[in-house]
Amino acid sequence: MSLIVCKFGGSSLADGTNITRVTDIIRSDPSRKYVVVSAPGKRYSEDIKVTDLLYACYRECNETGQCGEAFSKIRTRFTSIVRELGMDGFSIEEILNETEKEIEERKSSDFTASRGEYLNARIVAAKLNWKFVDAKDIIFFNKAGLFDEEKSYKAIRAALQNCENAVIPGFYGTDINGNIKTFSRGGSDISGSIVARGVNADLYENWTDVSGFLACDPRIVNHPEKIENISFKELRELSYMGANVLHADSIFPVRKGDIPIKIKNTFRPEDAGTLILPSKKYVKGNNIVTGIAGKKDFTVLFLEKSMMNSEIGFARKVLSVLEQDGICFEHMPSGIDTLSLVIESKYLAEGVLDKLIRQISDAVKPDYIRILENIALVATVGHGMTSSVGTSARLFSALSEAGINIRMIDQGSSEINIIVGIDNDDYEKCVRAIYREFFQKTQN
Repeated sequence: MSLIVCKFGGSSLADGTNITRVTDIIRSDPSRKYVVVSAPGKRYSEDIKVTDLLYACYRECNETGQCGEAFSKIRTRFTSIVRELGMDGFSIEEILNETEKEIEERKSSDFTASRGEYLNARIVAAKLNWKFVDAKDIIFFNKAGLFDEEKSYKAIRAALQNCENAVIPGFYGTDINGNIKTFSRGGSDISGSIVARGVNADLYENWTDVSGFLACDPRIVNHPEKIENISFKELRELSYMGANVLHADSIFPVRKGDIPIKIKNTFRPEDAGTLILPSKKYVKGNNIVTGIAGKKDFTVLFLEKSMMNSEIGFARKVLSVLEQDGICFEHMPSGIDTLSLVIESKYLAEGVLDKLIRQISDAVKPDYIRILENIALVATVGHGMTSSVGTSARLFSALSEAGINIRMIDQGSSEINIIVGIDNDDYEKCVRAIYREFFQKTQN
């Protein structure tokens, strides 16, 4: 029998009805041995996620020393879930009282935010009559605040090797001081991937409210094609560029263990979903392009200096300025006498950009620096691009025909992506033009 680790999150666990649906899915396949859960999501569009309610608890606790008013909403939410599940013998009030007390004592943002996953996992474990394993005992961070692979995988194996079934809260672990530390938002995806790697699962199922990845944003293109199979490399590119079905960092643990990921829809479990495969198991389909994704609001710093290519350390000096200022860059296209830095505009608040230009000018003395603002990046991704003659020509012709001015071009060394920089205002038009060229024309 194969071993499957499942992760359920978002609206999949928003109320008792949905949790019942989840437990039915889990029980339908005995291979599903270990389940990672996130906090309850929204029940309806105007609803507030439990994690956001918990951040309100933290703010109230910091201001007043107590969080009773904000926590009352948490209390109501979880008691209603237990009531909807008909779990009369489950003492949720006792657990909630203990949780409220700990929030007030610890006054920790990470601890408070993690309690949505903790409480939900306690409920799901009781509903399934499975063992509850606290993430704080099996997932660890090192002194740099990064995931500690060796310690965590050792703890996961020790905790689960003799455990037939378990429910584990996602999103958090323990730092070197014994305090609760969270991943970034959406981090339950990472927790599920870590557990899958720790037990050497045959498959990691990530259950959400969509039936897998689509070739592009359905808000831009009506009914885009669903991606049935995708490689880890392709997924990493698409997730990084804004395809948000799966947390981008959740790929790494299972990728190292060559464990496939299956994206499934809790509300349509009969749908095939998207299978994400290691490169050695992936066979590309007939289509050249797998998917299209992108993001808006970038700033490009275009540097030019004669004989730049013969100046040793030029790029290092430029990047040292960014490092010194704590600024990340997305891409760095270059030519013989030119170098461009692509930076998310949110890092360049008022005054920061001017300071950065001065620092770069002092460090490398370019002939001039030109600034392009309000730039969007669009990535066209697919393994088929590497072996298909004329892919770039088709892409650029499609954008030309759509009247889109390309401000920047960058192709990764893996050759599975081509990224273009365009004006923000052309973003949606650009995505539609690329989709039309590589999906609709191919079908016709």
